[in-house]
Order: sequence, then C-alpha cells, then structure tokens
Amino acid sequence: MRILLVIITLIVSLGAAKVVKIDEKFQTSDKCQACHMPIVEEWEKSQHSKSHYENDEYFRASIDYISKKTRKSLSSVKIECATCHNPRISVTGTSESYEIMVALNLDKGSAINKAVNSDSINEGINCVVCHNIDKIHTDRDESVRGMNRVTWMKSGIMAGPYKDANSPYHKTQYRDFMNEDSDKLCFVCHANDKSVKGLVFTNMLSEYKKGKKSCVDCHMGPRVEGAASTLPIDDGKVRKRDVRKHGFEGAHVFSMWKDALDVNLVQKKNNVIIEISNPQPHNIPSGFGARELIIDVTYKDGAKEMKNKRISLTTHYTRRGGKPTIPHAAEKASEDMSIPANGKKVFKLPNVKGAKSIKVELYYRLVNDEVRSILKLKDKIWAKESLITTKEIRLK
Repeated sequence: MRILLVIITLIVSLGAAKVVKIDEKFQTSDKCQACHMPIVEEWEKSQHSKSHYENDEYFRASIDYISKKTRKSLSSVKIECATCHNPRISVTGTSESYEIMVALNLDKGSAINKAVNSDSINEGINCVVCHNIDKIHTDRDESVRGMNRVTWMKSGIMAGPYKDANSPYHKTQYRDFMNEDSDKLCFVCHANDKSVKGLVFTNMLSEYKKGKKSCVDCHMGPRVEGAASTLPIDDGKVRKRDVRKHGFEGAHVFSMWKDALDVNLVQKKNNVIIEISNPQPHNIPSGFGARELIIDVTYKDGAKEMKNKRISLTTHYTRRGGKPTIPHAAEKASEDMSIPANGKKVFKLPNVKGAKSIKVELYYRLVNDEVRSILKLKDKIWAKESLITTKEIRLK
C-alpha cells in the first residue's frame, strides 16, 4: 500500500508541475530597485503587490471559503486562483490523486505544496509578471485568462514601452501592449470572473466602452516627464522618459471615487427623479461582484431632517437552496444594479409631505454587508463608505 501511494505521489508531482523558469535575480521586486526605485516604490503600495493569499484579507477569506464549500484542498484552490493572482507559479494544476494525498497527509513535500509556498510568488503581480510577457493570445476563448492567455519571454528578457531601451542587466524588447495597445495587457486578467459553478458574475471586457480613455489613463495616470530607469546611461545622465505611475490606483484608493459618477435631481409632480450617470468606460460597480453603491436620500424642512432613506445598489449571490454566498461560489445572481459604462440608471422616489428640499449623497463600498458578513472580514477598509458626489434641490 505504501509503495502504491509513493507511485501516486510521483505521478502527481510530474503531471501537475509545469515549471516557469525565472532566474533568481529576476523573481522579486527588490532585484529591480537598483535601477527602478521610484517605480518599485509606487508598485509596493498597489493592489497588484497584494494579490497573494497572505497579503489580502478578502482574497484569503474567499479562498478559505471556496475550499470549505467545494471540499477541495487549500492548495488546489490557491493554484486555480493563481491563474491571475500568482501567474508565475511553478505548478499550474492539481488532480484527484493530489486530493487523495492531502487526505492521507502525504502532500507535505509535493511539488504542489512547494509551489504555493514559494517565496518567488508572494509578491503577487510583480515586475516579472507584466514585463516578461512575450505575446498575448487575444485569439483564445474569452474564458481563458491569466497565465493561460500569455506566452512568456525567456528569463532575463523584459518587455517594455520604449523601442530604444537598453540595459546592462537584462535584455529589453518593445511590445505594443506596453504602449499603444495597453488595454490588451489589462484584460489578460481583468476581463471576466466566473464562479466555481460556472456563473460569470463580472465581465469587464464585454462592458468596456473604449472612447478617448484607455485603462491606463485612469489607473496609471497621464504620462509625465520622469525616468523609467535611474541608471545614468546617456553620457552619464539619467535618460528622460515620459512615464506613467505604477500604483495601479483603483477601487481601493478612495480619492478615485470623487465625482466618478454624476447625479441629477428633477422634481416631477409628487416625485423626485434621481438620475445617476456613468461617464467612465466600464460599469460601476465592477470588478469582483460584491461591490456596492449607496444612495442616501434626506428629506428636509429647512435645516430639519424629516426622513432618511438608503438605497443599496449591489448584486446578491445564492448557492444551492437559495442560500446567500459569495460571487465565486454562486449558482445564481440577482439583477445587475451597476451603472453601465457611458450610461445611466433612473430611480423615482415619492416626495415627503412638508419637505422643502431633498439631498442625495452617493457613496461607494468595496464589499456589501452580506458578503462581508459571510467572509467575516475585519479590516475597516471593506466597510468604508467613500463619498462620490452630493446633490440637493428645493422642492416646489
């Protein structure tokens, strides 16, 4: 029996392992700091740097939840999520044989466990994830994402946005997805999210309405004069470049929400019409499915508040038996309440007798109450309400 289990161990180790060879000197961001310190410092504050099990409470709690509900080992779920969260992981799949190993406590020294616990992936989406991509396979089915949508360059070659780039430490090759066609790179991962039950709960690629703005215009900011590398290679001087920030600012940066949506109020007889418009090129909320908009309505008589009403714009998810669950475990979803890209939603509320004015405040939250409770999230960031805009009108 013991010999049989050893054979199973060997088969699983060989069959599941798909090593992505990266030289040690390119694996972690600290190796990049000598020449790219400002960029690395910006990245360190980004959510990309936190896209690892140990570094993000929501991600960690979600993996633990999925492992419990599907009865899969924690390592198996981590590897499934690594497709986008840790795409340079050295093992890309598991098998039923591995689950047997876990049940028999024989997985400790396996290639799979070594891979998910490797220091080389604990930075999540670091420099060598984006800057070592050779080709993006946009011809593949849109369900194919992350590591399965790209081909990597050889270790020691970096992709960049400059055709004349050179470095004494690594080779550099120009790629258009680092410059003119950068949306292609973002949508390697930020395209669609599917639950373990096959429910597509977010598809940013299909909702995206590209106009004058591309993803990087908002999330990396405009190009400004600076230095991609601090190495003095132009006659002993640093080469000046037009560069973008590498903080990848998004939903977690609350200043991003100021005036991200527009609110218009109109009185029509005994009702007030609230119109929320979205000038952005993707739905709001978008991203992972538990995000929320909150409309706070206050009816006033002068300075006196007469009545308050709160409207939640979020999606609720259910599993078998209609029980509430998180997006990644869902079989069904309620109506999509997001404001469509370059679109609007309209809400009609009755006036309150005696009210002289109405005030509407629009807020954003990263996670709605339901999912925050299911995952037992403790960090205050998940419940923080970020003010988007305020509008007030007098009633006739």
